[in-house]
Amino acid sequence: MSFQVRYTRESKEDIKRLYTFLLKGDIQSARRAKIAIGKAMKFLEDFAFACRKSSSDNPFLREMLIPFGNSGYVALFEIEDKKTVTILAIRHQREEDYH
Repeated sequence: MSFQVRYTRESKEDIKRLYTFLLKGDIQSARRAKIAIGKAMKFLEDFAFACRKSSSDNPFLREMLIPFGNSGYVALFEIEDKKTVTILAIRHQREEDYH
């Protein structure tokens, strides 16, 4: 099964925020993070159901861990239908919650 990956406005802002944060310190690290997130989104095209269920009662609301360095990121997404996955938010693993 292959899904189309969509992004909410908020998830796009999250990616920009995370990229900008790293860009202030190390442009190479920022680029590597952007690539890691991009590869993870490609993974969702084929394996969305392989990701862990979120703590909600909705079995289609899921989280994907994105390894990066000593920690990484967490993407919250919803499997909308047989063809669509929507990225709702992305945060660093050390952040308390999604924005």
